[in-house]
Amino acid sequence: MPPTLRWPHPPPPKKSGMGAIGVIGAVLGSVAALFVLIVVGAAFFKGASRSETSRPIAIPTYEPSERATDDDEPLPERTRTEEPTEEPTEEPTEEPTEEPTEEPSTGEPTSRPTERETEEPEQEPRQTVNTSLKNNSVYRAGILPRLRCPAGNASIFNHSQLKSLILKTGKCMDRAWKPILEKQGIRFSPPSYAIAARRGRGACGDYPQPGNIVPYYCPQNNTIYASTSAMSRGNGNARGYGQIISWHGGIISMMAHEYGHHVQNITGLMNSWWRSTLDTSNRNAKLALSRRLELQATCFGGMWMRSVASSYPVSTSNRSRLFWFYGQVGDHPGYPRDHGKPVNNNRWFRQGWTKSKAYQCNTWLASASTTS
Repeated sequence: MPPTLRWPHPPPPKKSGMGAIGVIGAVLGSVAALFVLIVVGAAFFKGASRSETSRPIAIPTYEPSERATDDDEPLPERTRTEEPTEEPTEEPTEEPTEEPTEEPSTGEPTSRPTERETEEPEQEPRQTVNTSLKNNSVYRAGILPRLRCPAGNASIFNHSQLKSLILKTGKCMDRAWKPILEKQGIRFSPPSYAIAARRGRGACGDYPQPGNIVPYYCPQNNTIYASTSAMSRGNGNARGYGQIISWHGGIISMMAHEYGHHVQNITGLMNSWWRSTLDTSNRNAKLALSRRLELQATCFGGMWMRSVASSYPVSTSNRSRLFWFYGQVGDHPGYPRDHGKPVNNNRWFRQGWTKSKAYQCNTWLASASTTS
């Protein structure tokens, strides 16, 4: 079954024996997850009348014309048959900066305009947006602009402070993604947020789900849902992210992951993923598609954290803590294999951080070993 669009699982708590209550809780949790899946599926069916969409793809670790040179462990190179039909541009092109040499005259024209001059000016042809997974227009968007987005000293254990930080950084994400997407002809719209102190019910189900802590993105209404107490302190037997990394950059990077799902939604990647999921009856194939979708969102999150690193700020020590954190979340034993192993969550977050360009987050071209 396709997964909900939520953050990877944190490390499980130490086993203390489930007992009858634990078994009942697990059953109820599975029923709740199935309910959310049905709602999410309905949302995608509703949007299936849109133009052809595409699914997300795997990314190379090197420029189209040269190999990467950083010290991070590289992902496998693509074969010639895996090359996209069009290479994305390295950087967004700059807008013309030349001003007219003189102000237009306010007097009457001295000569009669020719027939050619009276014709309507030709409109620039509309850009064709590629919504496929492997050649999506988002891969031509280049790097996110470096923006000023200071976080301050918000405490993740204070609801109002954490909620305010989530909303503030969400606007920074809008400012980062909007220009590079629109330059590729992609219509941009920001997501909405529903941030509860404890719990609530959204268009795609409860948040947090029973025994869970993770936020989720609902494509039905383009809204990111999250519980501040669940993320920081945990929920039931599930450890909170604040118990793994108390620095607020950990939770904000998770929200950047959920924002990555919004980017996938407005670029057509998500619809293409969903159609591919519906086209296969093999459970393992469905899970493999889910992992590529989730790991791409993690890579997009890494891109954004890098874009605000100097002003957030993300110090060298906190960057190391973030990389370590992403080696702790993912598909642990006993969970569905829908988000990727911790080692691959770490790899793709680092990929977004160090490579920074959108085409480097093309998980749909990556090898199965890097998306397992």
